[in-house]
Amino acid sequence: MTQDKTPPIVVAKNLRQVYKISRGMLTKPDLLQAVGGVSFTVQPGKTLAVVGESGCGKSTLARMVSLIETPTAGELRINDTDVVTASADQRAALRKVVQLVFQNPYGSLNPRKKIGQILEAPLEINTSLSAAERAEKARSMLALVGLRPEHYDRYPHMFSGGQRQRIAIARALMLKPALVVADEPVSALDVSIQAQVLNLLADLQQELGLAYLFISHDLGVVRHIAHDVLVMYLGHAVEQGEKKTIFESPLHPYTKALLGSTPGIVGSGSANTRIVLKGELPSPLNPPSGCVFSTRCPHVTDRCRAERPLLRDVANRQVACHEAEQFIQPAA
Repeated sequence: MTQDKTPPIVVAKNLRQVYKISRGMLTKPDLLQAVGGVSFTVQPGKTLAVVGESGCGKSTLARMVSLIETPTAGELRINDTDVVTASADQRAALRKVVQLVFQNPYGSLNPRKKIGQILEAPLEINTSLSAAERAEKARSMLALVGLRPEHYDRYPHMFSGGQRQRIAIARALMLKPALVVADEPVSALDVSIQAQVLNLLADLQQELGLAYLFISHDLGVVRHIAHDVLVMYLGHAVEQGEKKTIFESPLHPYTKALLGSTPGIVGSGSANTRIVLKGELPSPLNPPSGCVFSTRCPHVTDRCRAERPLLRDVANRQVACHEAEQFIQPAA
């Protein structure tokens, strides 16, 4: 990961989330491990992108970091406060530090409230500002995200998808958070609008010093926004490191497959070794023994099927693959 001397906003160590799935009153519930021991940091002013297929656990990770869910196990510290053991007052304070931007701008805004009311709600709940002060801050935030003053008195249905997501971003910034968790924030938008929203997020990061935990399945999007990348598969981190390292010379077969399936992205480490994913993602209720990717990996060995690889340092990143060294490309 990118080295930085400033204290991280988020430190996660061996983070886990396990759900109990009931099969009836007389039957022992099944255990679904959505996140199976993930570690990472998020630095101020930087973006950590978490990528993977649907069902890999990335949105569960977002819900834990945004305090919607409490981890089953592991350590999660935000601004050096332990989330798991935090008091109610501490968690309330942390909710000002971390804000969430949802995937669907059509569903995340209350259609019965005007935009001004939507933006002022966090201030009304969490501050003692007067109505005039709240309105002033809401209008200033509208300008910051590229909307006009007259939008203050309009309703969400009067805006396009891109404009609604700008409003959602503005709402997330009203309490001046240090970290914004963005869960697939552009996937519901037209491709022509995605770049505008990504550019806005980048501009806001530079101007306000924001940190982002950016959840996405689209590596084309991640390429434009991330500083570091965490690749997840079936609840586990399989590769993580700086964006440039991951994109130019991926080592884990799953990372190579994701990059190879993304139009316009061909790293030096994947040009001649494109991997096409076959088969379905295994059920998290019945994960494979050994490596979680073993049922779909073209390079699988008997060791892979029997022994789960741990993340280890290989070629300037961390990778969970027994065979990672054989995928290192020779220097040009």
